Amino acid sequence: MPLSFLKSSAKPSLPPWKIVIVDDEEDIHTVTKMALKRFSLDERSLTFLHAYSGQEAKELLKKEQEVALVFLDVVMETDDAGLEVARWMRQDLKNFFSRIVLRTGQPGQAPEERVIVDYDINDYKEKTELDRKKLFTTVFAALRAYRDIIQVEQARKYQELYRTGLERVISSTTDVLEKRTLQHFFNGLLQQVMSILRIDEKSMLVQVEGISAVYEEDDYQVIAHTSPDNAPATIDDKTLSYLNRAVQAGKSIHEDNVLVGYFPSHSSKVSLLYLKGIEQLSDIDAQLLQIFSGNVTLAFDNLLLNREIIETQEELIYRLGDVVESRSNEAGNHIRRMSEVSYMLAIEYGLTQEEAELLKQAAPMHDIGKIATPDSVLLKPGRLDDDEMEIMKQHPNIGHDILEGSERPILKAAAIISQQHHEKYDGTGYPNGLKGDDIHIFARIVAVADVFDALTHKRCYKEAWPIEDVIELFKRESGKHLDAKVVSLMLDNIDKALEVNAIYQDK
Repeated sequence: MPLSFLKSSAKPSLPPWKIVIVDDEEDIHTVTKMALKRFSLDERSLTFLHAYSGQEAKELLKKEQEVALVFLDVVMETDDAGLEVARWMRQDLKNFFSRIVLRTGQPGQAPEERVIVDYDINDYKEKTELDRKKLFTTVFAALRAYRDIIQVEQARKYQELYRTGLERVISSTTDVLEKRTLQHFFNGLLQQVMSILRIDEKSMLVQVEGISAVYEEDDYQVIAHTSPDNAPATIDDKTLSYLNRAVQAGKSIHEDNVLVGYFPSHSSKVSLLYLKGIEQLSDIDAQLLQIFSGNVTLAFDNLLLNREIIETQEELIYRLGDVVESRSNEAGNHIRRMSEVSYMLAIEYGLTQEEAELLKQAAPMHDIGKIATPDSVLLKPGRLDDDEMEIMKQHPNIGHDILEGSERPILKAAAIISQQHHEKYDGTGYPNGLKGDDIHIFARIVAVADVFDALTHKRCYKEAWPIEDVIELFKRESGKHLDAKVVSLMLDNIDKALEVNAIYQDK
């Protein structure tokens, strides 16, 4: 659905045309103002600015923007003061838009033809010939010329802005399309819309606050935000009213200083962008956002579809893991806890978001090989004898054999974890006696998460350990059974691991 905006239809009032009078005679200023006091062009009146010397004129023109016309006397503090101002305007100030009408009471002092050619002025008048009628026609012609020049320049700038804006849209679309999670998608959406509106420029950094949210069935979920001091994003009543208006209208809105972007999907979900601090939204910005919104809607649909596939995949993996765990009387939330703790440790270790997500998805299959372990061994309540232990030690390779050969990243990661998660950092583990960093980081992390969960929960052969004893064991096994760096991260974040235990308690 194209992005369109609900906004006020009131036509903004335009400022008056600026006219600068530069003359050392006060009467000239007064007469000029009186003669033009009722003048209007395009429903815009005149406003007058005054300078009484060439130097004053330069100071004034440095400060003032959008000066349409300059009435410029030639002889003031010097015989050519006015000519110097004209030269300075065009060459030094680089002002090629303001119209310059040279007025002189001494026409022989500055010959008309030479002045027009050499000084890039637009008209030359003797003061004695500027009666009210001629003054009116001179101003009308000058302002109309200025208006037309500005319109051409604005059209040129518009085309340039549109071109560079399209480049930003293409770049922004590519960035958003690369996002693989909702968190990344909405962070990217927020950042890229701000980039398209050039809010990243220093001149535009004026307390802009924003949130990205998902709306579904009368519920808003804030996914990403930017606010002063990184304060938590909240949807207050006023913000909610803007979001509700956009949802009810089925389109984006821009009013006051608030922009709400409305990006629907083909499902019941809607992506919403709330930006506060957008004082103006030009036509070109609205067009760029419209182009961007079509791509965002497509990306949002694809992301939701991809998310559905991933969640279905995760559900199947968890259920397969539950089947394996149920054979060893460990049914419950063991694999979910282990996956979450593994993910937390992966992030703390410094793995990328993609690597951490892959580990989280693959970890539930770490004991898949136990599906081939006899019940007499798997369910034995006491210590295993040597022969039984040899049978138990076969499950890592069995799991690897089940999973190997797949080109799917999750199954490839799961094959590695399955085979290596019983290896020990000092080389005394099984099945291959790997040592140190020869053990894949995924397996080293899963080993720590698996030990933590085994010790903090009841099993058929033991009771749950007190957390103090768990911490003590981790300290003893650091650098021996377990990777010292991963153990250190676990101990530093033991509260997070315990939170996972609280969320996913055994039934």
